[in-house]
Amino acid sequence: MAKKSKKSAAGESPAATNQTSPPASTTGTKTNKVASSSSSSAPSLSSSALVICRNKHWRYISSFHGPWLQLPVEVLETLANANYYMPLPRPVDPAVFYDLVKIRQLVDGATDLAVRAANGVASSALSNSLAGGAAHHMQALGLGFGNTGGAKLSPERKFRMREQATQKLSRAYHLDEIASSVATMQSTSTLENVAGLVLQRSPHDPDANYVHFFHEKIPSRQLAECTDLRALDMIIGQRPSDCEPLRTRAIVRMFKDDFEGAAQDLTTALSVCRLNRPHKPPTEESMQLERRTGRRRDNPPLDEADHPSSTEVQLLFQRAGCYLTLACDHVELALPRDRPAQASSSSNGANGTNGVNGTNGNATIVGEGLSHSIEPQLEDQGPTRRQLENRKTVRLYAKRALRDYMEYLKHFHYSPNLPIEVSDDFSRQVNQATHRSKRYYGQTRWISQDPNSPTSSAVGHTVYPLATLFSATPPADLPPYPLVEIVHAASAANPIGAVETATEVVTYHPLLTDALHSLLLCHTLVQTSTKELQRHAYMVARLARLADGYPVFQASRSPARADWIEVLRRADNWIELRSSWEALCAPAPLPVPPPTNSVSAATTGMNTLSITGPASPTETDEQRKERMRHQAIIEALEDERVNDEASFKAAILARQKRAEADQATGSTSTSPNTSAAPKRWAVDDGREYPILTERAEAVARWIREAPAVSGIGSGKRKKKPATKKAASIEKMNTIDDQPEPIQV
Repeated sequence: MAKKSKKSAAGESPAATNQTSPPASTTGTKTNKVASSSSSSAPSLSSSALVICRNKHWRYISSFHGPWLQLPVEVLETLANANYYMPLPRPVDPAVFYDLVKIRQLVDGATDLAVRAANGVASSALSNSLAGGAAHHMQALGLGFGNTGGAKLSPERKFRMREQATQKLSRAYHLDEIASSVATMQSTSTLENVAGLVLQRSPHDPDANYVHFFHEKIPSRQLAECTDLRALDMIIGQRPSDCEPLRTRAIVRMFKDDFEGAAQDLTTALSVCRLNRPHKPPTEESMQLERRTGRRRDNPPLDEADHPSSTEVQLLFQRAGCYLTLACDHVELALPRDRPAQASSSSNGANGTNGVNGTNGNATIVGEGLSHSIEPQLEDQGPTRRQLENRKTVRLYAKRALRDYMEYLKHFHYSPNLPIEVSDDFSRQVNQATHRSKRYYGQTRWISQDPNSPTSSAVGHTVYPLATLFSATPPADLPPYPLVEIVHAASAANPIGAVETATEVVTYHPLLTDALHSLLLCHTLVQTSTKELQRHAYMVARLARLADGYPVFQASRSPARADWIEVLRRADNWIELRSSWEALCAPAPLPVPPPTNSVSAATTGMNTLSITGPASPTETDEQRKERMRHQAIIEALEDERVNDEASFKAAILARQKRAEADQATGSTSTSPNTSAAPKRWAVDDGREYPILTERAEAVARWIREAPAVSGIGSGKRKKKPATKKAASIEKMNTIDDQPEPIQV
């Protein structure tokens, strides 16, 4: 495996050029040192560390897991069309949904070409003519029967097939590199080597270099040390009108802790994306919604040229994360150093964490070596000039992150009063598509089909962009939240006489939960007033409990959500929330009528996804503990925050304690009414294990120690920058102006 890894690296180096971007110059010496050290210890790394593809290190991979990986492509395309023709708010973001369809088509096509090139099969038509017999299966695996087509494929023909497969994979990674990484992981291992074989003959092929960058084998958890940016620099130079390689280079720079360079790459990518964005007439979507409101039973396939694009949303989310990280990195430089050392040591001891003890560790002290011995003497005289400048930098980066997250939220919608018949119609279409029968009308996840149902009346509903909910003047027609009985809402059954006719719905996006909680972290760093931050927190909890990836995504854990829970814990709930965050974000109960005798257990459980699985009634205590330990190990391996052995052990221990606590509460507080209420699709319990991250520690420390904005500096000196800053903030946060609601 070591020789194979060296070959692939050597295959990439001839294609690399020496062009570098200006942001990379600050970390050039560090990268060269790492490269020289890694090259000298390459045999030891390859022999002792697990070697995997580079794309398996990408963040937020768990957010894109779900049934879309197993559904037939035809069914997935049918569901995407049905989702697109639904009135706002659509169940799933249509741009992501259509990306999933195209990625599945491209990865499946590339798999077919790569396997046929490896086995010498001339065409897929020959494979289909064999009707899936035993000879066909053995031949596809390269066993025994040779090429039944007669002629042996020439090396040129095999190269062309691999080249086409590489082009398909490159298109998939251009659409969404996270979703494509998940799809290629589920595919055959032949795809991992197809780009390397093309590079042996065409070392300057941009598609092959781009795919090989994702598929190159490197030691596990050593992406920053074992990744060179020269291949991406070459691709960007060859195709300056493509914004996707810039996005990839920015993500790699995040792994290398070059967040300023990553933000510059993402800003350039956004400019290129908006420059090349096709201009569509604004009335096109409204006309389609009007046609859909007319209850058309057929959903004509949407032309690929008319598919919405998700590239801008990806770039906004990634750049917002860069700015938020930069803001947190400057917290330590903005605050005094004497008190935080004691506070962090005591808090870490209380939490029992083996993780990070602060932000950036000793790196920030090295940069401030000269002033470190002077600042304690000036502690009583107030903050130094450098600290004041860093406080401005923290708020500046937090405002930039807040701006990008608000722009991200503009692309999704929320309705406080969507008629249940609309969501019920989508569930019925999903059942018809997955069962491949238009005569199937099973029990849906929203409400049973009843011609005399009061939900049959066509009532209009109100739709708001998600950014409007976080404006200075939120809509006034929202249902009250949180309720007084929010803690017991999940276990309470609906009254027999109550039949709901409308429900709250939000458009789902795989990164929505993380963006919402990151928004709260930004408001905390900006030092938004406690009352307004409490309102934003309740709004995030309202939306998080409604987030539902049905029918293509399963729930995933959010790093920002875990950090926000840790911040609330360390800051002693300084915004005075009524209940714990886990209770506030508990999944909203589905609006259902009283249960009928015709509902079977099979149809009720059809639309729910159990991730952890229930315990067997005959399970012993030892078997239960072993099952919990096995599940804790699996979840810890999938978590992105686990980066060393200490955090891995802490994650397993914390998850085992959480599972035992859930088992204890579940056995003592069983209610006969809980089984009657159906659950939402693939919901996450929202409880995270308590491993302290650098970001959570920085935000919590900012809450405890940072002075209020109004108390900094004198009046005259700050007046001119304040007006300038207010103008820039007003220009940057134009989204705070409440738009008119969309009446559908």
